[in-house]
Amino acid sequence: MTAALDETVAAAEPAPLREATPFRRFVSEFAASKLAVGGLVVFLGIACVAIFAPWIAPTDPYDLTRLDILDGRQPPGAQSMDGRTFWLGSDDQGRDMLSAIMYGLRTSLGVGAMSAVLALLFGGAIGLLAAYFGGRVDTIVMRVVDIQLSFPAILVALILLAVLGQGVGKIIFALVTVQWAYYARTVRGSALVERRKEYIEAARGLALSHARIVFRHLMPNCLPPLIVVVTVQVAHAIALEATLSFLGIGLPITEPSLGLLIANGFEYMMSGKYWISFFPGVALLITIVAINLVGDRLRDVLNPRYQK
Repeated sequence: MTAALDETVAAAEPAPLREATPFRRFVSEFAASKLAVGGLVVFLGIACVAIFAPWIAPTDPYDLTRLDILDGRQPPGAQSMDGRTFWLGSDDQGRDMLSAIMYGLRTSLGVGAMSAVLALLFGGAIGLLAAYFGGRVDTIVMRVVDIQLSFPAILVALILLAVLGQGVGKIIFALVTVQWAYYARTVRGSALVERRKEYIEAARGLALSHARIVFRHLMPNCLPPLIVVVTVQVAHAIALEATLSFLGIGLPITEPSLGLLIANGFEYMMSGKYWISFFPGVALLITIVAINLVGDRLRDVLNPRYQK
């Protein structure tokens, strides 16, 4: 009986939303932008490096038994005391910068992806409920969202981490706190449009439960703009984590992070030891630019209003 009701409601949904988006058309439209394809290839390469860092990195840069202070601040291409080559140089502790960047990418991408997923789940659910029920619920939720967005994200994260302290879990919590409002506002805007359509009215007329209407019928039709927001917010979370770690209140010094690597070499920049901060900074820049290129193209493909 429930399945039959869902089929009746689905029949009232717009055909492009009921049917799966043609994969070939999506790929062809996305591939029309060489910059986006290049960004996707670069991002996938960076993701593979981050995932397989423990197996492909020349050394474990945070294994204290492999560090030698005599290898500290060696320039790119120099040889270590045990004969290894520092292709990107070493830091003040004798860590191989290439290995440290690989591990730093692993942490930065992990923190960015996890915070984006959690913020999406929480903020998306709040936005859906606010749009669906409307009235006082919508008013309260949007006032909270407005208050949240009125403060700079980095300021809120700084205050939270000053209270909570350092740690991976704590910085993810701080990032979720400053990001959920973006998802809530985006989902609410899409859901307000969808809830006035015939298939939602049909679902209400068939007396389907609120949970089934919201999560079975309303939510799937609000996903396209969310995909774009996720890519943008992942890049934002990576940059914010790096900034907080650079300031010394993000991840502890025992955790690999691009922000910490940049901070470790900052004091040596004026003495000519540029590589300690330069190469992690380049890795961070390339990662963020690649994600943004993919996100911009997804926006154009999924939302025809932005197509040129």
